[in-house]
Amino acid sequence: MTLDKNLEHKHFAKKTEYGSNGDFIEMRAEVGLLTRNVKYQGDPETSPKNQYGAHIMIHYPEDESCVGRILYTEFFNVGQAFKLGRYPIHFHVIGTVSKSLVKGNAIHQTYNRAVTIHAVSYFTIENNVIYNAMGHNIFIEDAIETKNVIKNNLVVSTRRSWSLLNTDQTPASFWITHPDNIFIGNHAAGSDRYGYWFDTQENPINGSFTPTICPVNEKLGEFRDNETHSNGRYGLRLFHKLRPRTRGCDPWIYDNSNPSAPGAPFPNNPSIPAKFYNLVSWKNLRAGAIAEEMGAVEWHNFKTADNI
Repeated sequence: MTLDKNLEHKHFAKKTEYGSNGDFIEMRAEVGLLTRNVKYQGDPETSPKNQYGAHIMIHYPEDESCVGRILYTEFFNVGQAFKLGRYPIHFHVIGTVSKSLVKGNAIHQTYNRAVTIHAVSYFTIENNVIYNAMGHNIFIEDAIETKNVIKNNLVVSTRRSWSLLNTDQTPASFWITHPDNIFIGNHAAGSDRYGYWFDTQENPINGSFTPTICPVNEKLGEFRDNETHSNGRYGLRLFHKLRPRTRGCDPWIYDNSNPSAPGAPFPNNPSIPAKFYNLVSWKNLRAGAIAEEMGAVEWHNFKTADNI
């Protein structure tokens, strides 16, 4: 590629090494292909003006009742601002969807998220490129969703929205309301606020409410080998709480009958360690990672650099 004039902004690209053991961070631009042979789009003339694009909703309220396999398609001018549930790709209140997946797609210029996981489990979102989308991009909606696999996705330039939830004014590329999901090898770059936001709920919300499920105290599924950078606030945010334990809706109760015994007091609702592995987080305008009111949360082999 040959440039015929200077760039307007500074662009940094370097493999930065740290310490004496050869450890490094690749501080380079993300690259994702936005075109596909199959294109699904809103009206090119009116969609940008009205923030009103195309959308797909898949719904039938019964486990494995319908199957959606959306692969290697370009989504452009999609999602409808100010319209609840009108997301580019929306799997809505089905339950178990183990045969469904969203893989290899390019989703860009959206006005209402990118992929919404709403009351579904065992769903796969893999190898997608998402760019210039408004609101939380990969969106776990009601905090009842579990066992979903979110793997090797690239999300770039997540933009705030004033037409959705209050939290979409401070959006995350990945908004996570229940910890028992699987996040592997994803990249989140250039969000207005956050890369990964664990916004765990006391109980499932909206139509999925039940007092018998307590996401703030549930175990972590898996979080490893993810990267995040160039965000307006934090690369990884654990907020408000994450206190995983054996029985999520029961309190920690301690047995003080023998306080002199080794390891006392003994919890009879033991904690389950939530282990986050191998996060790379750099050049964020606040912190590489931040947490508040944690239980047995462990961060292993995190690399953070050049965060303000």
